[in-house]
Amino acid sequence: MVAIVTGWRPGWVFIQNSASVSQSPSSEIQELLQELDGDRSWLLQQIDGGRWPELRLDLAALERELGQMIIRATELHEDTSP
Repeated sequence: MVAIVTGWRPGWVFIQNSASVSQSPSSEIQELLQELDGDRSWLLQQIDGGRWPELRLDLAALERELGQMIIRATELHEDTSP
């Protein structure tokens, strides 16, 4: 897996060839889903805090869609995990 992340949020890192890490693919997916949920939560906090008022509606829709995607991906991952 290769992910390129822009530095718009402190704490984000550039990940390259994470398959070479000693984690199993299942635990990598689980960790990624947890990180995405944390990012979704951070976005919601920022929106609720009044950040980017001109983008509030679009960002709220994005946060909801991201939450739904995370739930669905978690369900699919649990269904396919041994």
